[in-house]
Amino acid sequence: MSSNETGFLGVTPPISVASSTERERENTVSLMEELRRQNTFETEEESRRREIVLGRVAALVKRFVKEVSLSKGLSEAASNAAGGKIFTFGSYRLGVHGPGSDIDTVCVVPKHVTREDYFTVFEPMLRATDGVTEVTSIPTAFVPMIGAKILNISLDLLVAPLGMSSIPDDLSLKDNNVLKNLEESVVRSVNGTRLTDELLRLVPNVQVFRDALRCIKLWAQRKAIYSNVNGYLGGVAWAMLVARICQLYPNAAAGAIVQRFFTIMSKWPWPDPVLLKQIEDGPLQVRVWNPKLYPSDRAHRMPIITPNYPSMCATHNVSASTMTVLTDEIQKGADTVNKVVAGTATWAELFSKHDFFHKYRNYIQVIALARDSQQQSKWAGTVESRLRHLIMKLEYVDNLKLAQPFVKGFSRVVRCASEDEARAALRGNFPSSPDAEGAEDDPANTDAPHKVHLTAFFVGLAVRPKKPGDVGPRRLDVSFSITEFVKMVKAESFDDAAMGIVLKHIRGTALPDYVFDPGEREAKASNKRAKRTLEDGGNTPNKKPRLSPVS
Repeated sequence: MSSNETGFLGVTPPISVASSTERERENTVSLMEELRRQNTFETEEESRRREIVLGRVAALVKRFVKEVSLSKGLSEAASNAAGGKIFTFGSYRLGVHGPGSDIDTVCVVPKHVTREDYFTVFEPMLRATDGVTEVTSIPTAFVPMIGAKILNISLDLLVAPLGMSSIPDDLSLKDNNVLKNLEESVVRSVNGTRLTDELLRLVPNVQVFRDALRCIKLWAQRKAIYSNVNGYLGGVAWAMLVARICQLYPNAAAGAIVQRFFTIMSKWPWPDPVLLKQIEDGPLQVRVWNPKLYPSDRAHRMPIITPNYPSMCATHNVSASTMTVLTDEIQKGADTVNKVVAGTATWAELFSKHDFFHKYRNYIQVIALARDSQQQSKWAGTVESRLRHLIMKLEYVDNLKLAQPFVKGFSRVVRCASEDEARAALRGNFPSSPDAEGAEDDPANTDAPHKVHLTAFFVGLAVRPKKPGDVGPRRLDVSFSITEFVKMVKAESFDDAAMGIVLKHIRGTALPDYVFDPGEREAKASNKRAKRTLEDGGNTPNKKPRLSPVS
């Protein structure tokens, strides 16, 4: 549905078309002040740098297309006319990016330029470009990507060869026909921009949408629930939820949109889908989200459906565990915002840091290791992309209530004294010296001759409460889940001599210091001791389930 046909945006009429009250406008002003205090807006200097970087990439793409065209026998004139164009998508195109945010970019090229050309010709050209300090490629991913840092601005660069002999400068991706005869991976690459543009067309007030989304995005990041790959909601899904609330309250201020976001989403009857418009047909023989037709679509727990053709579920990675975490955090957010509206709390309380590393007694540490830093970057990305499969396997473990993945990995370097020690480190046997391991940017890494690069991911384990009549200790056996996960990731071009994958089952008290902010661990421990003393003299027995040994 469009507003032209129905008089409103969305699949249902608005709940209210009333303007915000004076109190709601005051709350919006205080919200925006807090967002500025939280450093969610970039400086003008960084904005200009982004424009310079995008200009360089746009020129590089044209040069790349010309070079490939000439190498394939096209004339000078035809090679010049072959064009090439970049489109941004994600938070940058939505206008809600902050300091240090990546720019999601798709390089649209003509049909005679291939994926192979992208990695054999474009990647070396990119590495040689002035201002480029980092380049990482993932050519084997379903949607191949090159990550780069130019003038300290990070970009994720996708490639999309369209079914056209040339790419004009005025090309628009809005027309569904541009998707004809494309591979599914290319359709996905192009649809990032198409989705972002459609979202902006479907909200009644773009600035209100942006302000409210900045708030929700910051809240989700602080609560460690902002990650599509780990089974939470990614930026696109959060944006669609905020857009739906904007449709239901088209004249509300941003602060009121945030309040209603939490009110409505804390009561949403999942698995009813969130739709911004009716699902449409199109020119392709491709699958469109349809739970009546496809059993896998019926299995989606929190379906949030993209508005652009072909409509897909943006939240297919959500598991039973991550859904529980998401709904709990949304309910807590609703409680906090209600206090803000009542004047008994501040917006800053909504953005307090998560308690993931204090929340559980038991964790699984997943460590991806490699000798080479570039190889490690790719290997860690592979392991992280498969982590949700570990979560789903753990959900079948007896006595386990849920498995909560943390949303990011921690990169470290192990400095070994010899090659034998380095090989042992790949198997998880690290040097005993406390000075052997450090952060990636530790100056001591520079001259270390025998290094192992690692990325550590963490999964929190919540044990089911004891049932009436249960006697004796409970056993938490995660060994089968871990073994199956290791088999799966090792099947992905694993080099046993240069790479490693280690899973450890550890107590919360044994978590490494690097997962905490300075002073955080000590402060939390002190608060816990004080609370125990006040409540019961500190004599509460600290019963824990027995952990089965994991090799």
